[in-house]
Amino acid sequence: MNLDAGSLIVGLLAGAVGVGYFMFGKKQQRTMYLVAGVALCVVPYLIDSLGWCIAACLALTALPHVLKT
Repeated sequence: MNLDAGSLIVGLLAGAVGVGYFMFGKKQQRTMYLVAGVALCVVPYLIDSLGWCIAACLALTALPHVLKT
């Protein structure tokens, strides 16, 4: 994990959205939101490149809305 300011901010925002998705998915029993929430919390630790991390987080954020499950 890269520790520059951009990576930390993206990680913080992705984690916050991920926790929200996880809580929503758990409460509403919607598996796609649950999985996307966990993935959003983990992805910033796995991807070093800031651009790829932002792209992956945006894709994971939009995934439940695109699939509508």
